[in-house]
Amino acid sequence: MSADSKTPLDHVNSTLNQLKEMRHYAKNYVEQLTAQWLLFDGELKKLKQAQRIEELMTRQGELYDALDQEIAELEEVAVSLQPAPEETPTALH
Repeated sequence: MSADSKTPLDHVNSTLNQLKEMRHYAKNYVEQLTAQWLLFDGELKKLKQAQRIEELMTRQGELYDALDQEIAELEEVAVSLQPAPEETPTALH
């Protein structure tokens, strides 16, 4: 399916998949950075680097939160773009 033949729902779902992948990696990076920071907090403070790492962790966490918010909003858009279910004729008794 070419980009020209994709429906708006296809585009939204594609974007959702990319954002979910980004969120997955962002969460892993926050966890890894936090673990490193906890291991070396004392040394980082001595080197006057702790504040810089804390700022990075905060910004990474903000990115994770923003990704979550955008994913939730796009999921609502995707639901609104779903075609209406076709009504099945009911059998008369």
